Amino acid sequence: MSNRLIDLQHITKAFDGTTVLDDMNLYIRENEFLTLLGPSGCGKTTTLRILGGFETPDEGRVIFDGQDITSLAPNKRQLNTVFQKYALFTHMSVADNIAFGLRIRKKSEDYIREKIRYALKLVNLEGYEDRSPDSLSGGQQQRIAIARAIVNEPKVLLLDEPLGALDLKLRQDMQYELIRLKNELGITFIYVTHDQEEALTMSDTIVVMNQGYIQQIGTPEDIYNEPQNAFVADFIGDSNLVDGTMIEDRLVEIFGVRFACVDTGFGTNRPVDVVIRPEDLELTALPEGAEPGSEEYEEAAGRITQMNPGFLEGIVSHVIFKGMHYEMEVRARGFEWLVLSTRMFQVGTKVLMSVDPFNIQIMNKPESEDEKAVNPEGGIG
Repeated sequence: MSNRLIDLQHITKAFDGTTVLDDMNLYIRENEFLTLLGPSGCGKTTTLRILGGFETPDEGRVIFDGQDITSLAPNKRQLNTVFQKYALFTHMSVADNIAFGLRIRKKSEDYIREKIRYALKLVNLEGYEDRSPDSLSGGQQQRIAIARAIVNEPKVLLLDEPLGALDLKLRQDMQYELIRLKNELGITFIYVTHDQEEALTMSDTIVVMNQGYIQQIGTPEDIYNEPQNAFVADFIGDSNLVDGTMIEDRLVEIFGVRFACVDTGFGTNRPVDVVIRPEDLELTALPEGAEPGSEEYEEAAGRITQMNPGFLEGIVSHVIFKGMHYEMEVRARGFEWLVLSTRMFQVGTKVLMSVDPFNIQIMNKPESEDEKAVNPEGGIG
């Protein structure tokens, strides 16, 4: 990926005595689709507003393309924002909405007509020039808001939860539209959402935030497969998060059972957090009445211990059909494990539960509740 375009340096922001961003450092590259992801109140929208010039940080600087723009007015920045509520002018036609910023900049009407035609083609709404925004669907209004932003030729498009008001199918369609637009326009997208699926689907880079701090920065694959702490593991997708003890390198104990893993460097006999994704758990049904020591039990156990010497015995307590897979809960050692599988196991089935060593993620336990876990420099790679 190409050079840094934006540098947020030591950004701190508080409202009414409550710190929303605390010494935040983050850089964003040219032509990157970067998503700020986190729960409500984590600071992601404040970050976007500081980038757009709608808020000024209490401390720190915003560097854009080598220049300090911390105090620059929003209309002087090479950025445009698309808000969740679109902010379209209902008394104007679609064409006039798109042309609004260009007319303020006193562009010629020939230039404006050409830009409107180009923008509507880009968002697949040719022929909608004379329509009223009120007559359009939510998805069409969203596209007009994007068209109005891109005609100004920004280097960066800021998107503040723009798909939040759409229904599921339309939201999924618009995700692909945004990816296509980003690739065609070749500009930087900075996207704010609390929706993990949106972030994983669209982003080149995800910045996971919580309580004013960056928790982890990485590709969608990194964030999902290698969470750096319990918050990220719990927030991104479904996960089984349990206490464990790192016996030694590549050996962890979970609920009294020792499992092979691939992690090293955690010391010996150290308490750790263990994350296992539901889709990574393998279930093997035990024949009815099979008990430890019996031929049937030992045969089933022998098959799964080829993958990992550790396994847990449990009982399926809940099953939901989800279309592509079954979502099951398995009670084992007093913990309700979430399991996703294309195979269905009836409620009440006694099972042995195993996992590949590569699919066990080990993390240090935080030393305090608000420990700042993070890559303070921002960016990836």
